[in-house]
Amino acid sequence: MSRLYAISALALIAALIGGIGAHILWGNLNGRDDPFAQCRATRVAGGAGDIGGPFELVSETGETVTEAEVITEPVLIYFGYTFCPDICPLDVSRNAIATEILEERGRMITPVFVTVDPARDDVARVAEFTDNMHPRMIGLTGSEAQVAAASRAYRTYYNRHDAEGDEFYLVDHSTFSYLVLPEHGFVEFFRRDTSPEEMADRIACFIDAAS
Repeated sequence: MSRLYAISALALIAALIGGIGAHILWGNLNGRDDPFAQCRATRVAGGAGDIGGPFELVSETGETVTEAEVITEPVLIYFGYTFCPDICPLDVSRNAIATEILEERGRMITPVFVTVDPARDDVARVAEFTDNMHPRMIGLTGSEAQVAAASRAYRTYYNRHDAEGDEFYLVDHSTFSYLVLPEHGFVEFFRRDTSPEEMADRIACFIDAAS
């Protein structure tokens, strides 16, 4: 990862954090052109359109897939890695719980896990991880280049510690979860301190507004 990319990613993360609790201005200053204005609780520098886009990754079943094949209904995307000792399991489990809450309310979403550690997270490893988290969770891996491209599309940050000779190396990474709707693209992100109940409430708002 280049120094410039790392700095840019960190700058976006800071902008995301700074926007919590504020409503994004969409289309014009009063937000009247934003169908999701009443649902938003975050602000993204540059607008929501700056996050998301095409990707090509390998699914947990070994098939190469694109964003069009993954995002067929509302999805909640998280970038992490299966060897993560604490943060990733908690975040992904929280997303799975929010998925179950929404399903109980009659709204369906698909939780998605994208590894930022493809060197260790092969298809089998990702499948085992996601199967343990939620039966409908989609796990995605790929080549280093494919993962890096997906990370850039969603403006995430990751940096592997020196892995030479250490099979237990750690990976620093951003911890946002991204709500993406098929017809609208990225619409909202969630910090890791968001509870499953709050996440479900906010996602339901977006789904209802989109229908």
